Amino acid sequence: VPVRRLAPLSGRVYGRRWLVLLLFSLLGFAQGLVWNSWGPIQNSARLAFGFSGWDIALLVFWGPIGFAPCFFFMWLMDKKGLRVTVLLTSSLMVLGAGLRCVPVSDLEIRKKLIHGGQLLNGLAGPTVMNAAPFLSTTWFSPDERATATAIASLLNYLGAAGAFLVGPLVVPSPNGTSHLSLLSQSNTEHIKDRIEAVLYAEFGMVSLIFSAALAYFPSRPPFPPSVAAASQRLSYRRSFCRLLSNFRFLMIALAYAIPLGVFSGWSGVLDLILTPVHVSQVDAGWIGFWSIVGGCVVGIAMARFADFIRGMLKFILLLLLSGATLASTWFTLTCLTSVTHLPLTTATLYTSCILLGIFLNSSVPIFFELFVETVYPVPEGITCGVVTFLSNMFMGVLLFFLTFYHT
Repeated sequence: VPVRRLAPLSGRVYGRRWLVLLLFSLLGFAQGLVWNSWGPIQNSARLAFGFSGWDIALLVFWGPIGFAPCFFFMWLMDKKGLRVTVLLTSSLMVLGAGLRCVPVSDLEIRKKLIHGGQLLNGLAGPTVMNAAPFLSTTWFSPDERATATAIASLLNYLGAAGAFLVGPLVVPSPNGTSHLSLLSQSNTEHIKDRIEAVLYAEFGMVSLIFSAALAYFPSRPPFPPSVAAASQRLSYRRSFCRLLSNFRFLMIALAYAIPLGVFSGWSGVLDLILTPVHVSQVDAGWIGFWSIVGGCVVGIAMARFADFIRGMLKFILLLLLSGATLASTWFTLTCLTSVTHLPLTTATLYTSCILLGIFLNSSVPIFFELFVETVYPVPEGITCGVVTFLSNMFMGVLLFFLTFYHT
């Protein structure tokens, strides 16, 4: 009896997928910008609000702390879809950005409100960092998936880079870049006014993105773009059992979580780290900015390359991590001038930090693609949620020690 062959399912892509990607990417950009608001201007924030080194480290530390309910957001995205998760996330960001703008004269209360706002913004981290592969699989065809993942995931890093640029350029620094007297009351008020202007601008941007997502952000297209998007995935419980029993996945997860987690926390307090070697707030901001921007550009290019050439993800990651190892070794040796006698100059700091950021940040979308391919049919949101939770755990370890050891 002749067997009737079924025609393979053909996916369909929609032009509106780019609008969905744009809204999600802008949300990630805003979350990274708000998270990294205080590290690049830590000297100015100390003068204006009376922050201590412990406060500055804790303001950055709220980011990894916000990943504590990470598994709830993964469950919500798996059960309720992307729209509900994005609206909840953006509403938390609006509330957090608004708390930081409350005009209270008492500095102690104001500091508590700022800390609360940073915590609420940190709670948005699980969605903006985990949902990129889920969004790309739901809306994009297989030959565009890595590129869409790279754009959606790296815009969050680009927002953190924007904080390195906006903060030091808008807010005067008390470490020699300001021409006003440090002891002047008017100088302190001027710095405080400029910081508040940045906070109000960030609140307006987050509110605008939330309004746009509320008006239009569908959970999924009418028809799936590929067979993978239409296939049945494992349940929430079975997914965790599959992930924790997959030794290969655990090794890849550690290879992602340790370097990316430590580097994210380290770059968030880069100004605090470079101040003892007499690097100004503006220079530290430019170093952080170009390291992240370079990583975003190279990462999108690498993801586009991976869309055309499959099966080379591991080789690409080995090259990127080798380059990051050499760059971090160079930075460490130049800082140990009393031992290595290598010159510590602005050029060496810029070059080593920027190369380190380029190599590490550009590996993020390649890692995400490797995760999804390794553990399919586990849902993308759950897979990336586990690895970003591990990454933030290592970031939290670094920042936890910085809260007690400030130099």
